[in-house]
Amino acid sequence: MSTQSVENRRHKVVVIGSGFGGLFGTKHLKRADVDVTLISKTSTHLFQPLLYQVATGILSVGEIAPATRLVLRKQKNAQVLMGEVVDIDLEHNTVTSRLLNQDTVTPFDSLIVATGAQQSYFGNDHFATYAPGMKTIDDALELRGRILGAFESAELATTQEMRDRLLTFVVVGAGPTGVELAGQIAELSDRTLEGTFHNIDPRDARVILIEGAGAVLGPMGPKLGGKAQRRLEKMGVEIQLNAMVTDIDAHGVTVKDADGTLRRIESSCKVWSAGVQASPLGKMLAERSEGTEVDRAGRVIVEPDLTIKGHPNVFVVGDLMSVPDVPGQAQGAIQGATYAAKQIKAGLKGQTPEQRKPFKYFNKGSMATVSRFSAVCQVGKLEFGGFIAWLAWLALHLYYLVGYRSRIITVIQWFVTFLGRTRGQMAATEQWVFARLALEQVAEDQEDADELAAALGAPPAGNGRAPGKAAPDRAVS
Repeated sequence: MSTQSVENRRHKVVVIGSGFGGLFGTKHLKRADVDVTLISKTSTHLFQPLLYQVATGILSVGEIAPATRLVLRKQKNAQVLMGEVVDIDLEHNTVTSRLLNQDTVTPFDSLIVATGAQQSYFGNDHFATYAPGMKTIDDALELRGRILGAFESAELATTQEMRDRLLTFVVVGAGPTGVELAGQIAELSDRTLEGTFHNIDPRDARVILIEGAGAVLGPMGPKLGGKAQRRLEKMGVEIQLNAMVTDIDAHGVTVKDADGTLRRIESSCKVWSAGVQASPLGKMLAERSEGTEVDRAGRVIVEPDLTIKGHPNVFVVGDLMSVPDVPGQAQGAIQGATYAAKQIKAGLKGQTPEQRKPFKYFNKGSMATVSRFSAVCQVGKLEFGGFIAWLAWLALHLYYLVGYRSRIITVIQWFVTFLGRTRGQMAATEQWVFARLALEQVAEDQEDADELAAALGAPPAGNGRAPGKAAPDRAVS
């Protein structure tokens, strides 16, 4: 290639991740004189805040996870590649992604890393076998199968002890996800499933919300946390504060109270929403960029312009970035990605990295829904709850859903669920519950993994490693 052709080629931007950060960063470059390649290990843009509604039968996967290719179909300068990023070469400006056993190397001039976070079990990764998190579509579908399967198994239980264990649901972590999920399990048992079984009364189900700290929705303050707690307790949810989960197995959890007392809760269905950790790519970037560090959660401590030290063309946004006073929420990812895209466009016009203004986060507030007709909302110094907060929550989440079709169907599903007693997405299969464990077992066996990859049309593994083992989502024993 001649020098002239190299100089005239378009600026190449690689975006890693198809969440809020990745999608908004890509869309903000729509009219820029660049070629954008979005690399993601999933084929969809996932609206994570509504995952719990998939898990409890309110919404379908399609409403909260449209195909990324369809979302970006009209953006002519954007290409979508499916694959898990296994290497970022900062010296040669390339990203290597892997789909099954096939590697793809993509060069870049600018890079936006928006791979988000995954569930953290605080060093107890074996908990994941019995208590799935709430970060992926697979998690939500598995959880739906576990919740509905618990009621079905309780109908067939031959002893009261077995029935009680099956009808006890434990949610670990009283943040927004835990609060929303506990509230919906309670409503599912009290309203939707009432009168649908012969041998059991679903209203007898126990929903227990366990929190290691001393408050529900701690970051939102005592006023809103107190409102949420009182509403949950009115619905029958048992809230246990200052309680640390020390062990989880197939039949229950072991809890340590503030006084050091250990006790046992027998439960067949457990959910983990107690913490998050950054994508492994954060550690990789820090190791390959001299002077860059990560915090305790694995998030990259970025420069004021959201780049890493020595690499002004590499931006880290969303849950993967560590910036003071920027929460791990959609707004932080959207604002960070939009900022990064603006800096890339400004650079094309001659702006130098030294001329960049630091990233400033505008806090638009936070909210969480507790039950139908009840939510809590915080906007600046204004704090309110109840029905008005619930309407505000509905409006905000509708606004950020991608596509008019998704919004219309979501409104219909909400109308049916919240004004009636039924839910439109109550299908669940045994395969949803056990598929993750089966795949993990296959991945541990190289021969079985190669056979599976070959069945899916992938070339044989040449690196002695099973597909997906380079950077697994979750490690389990």
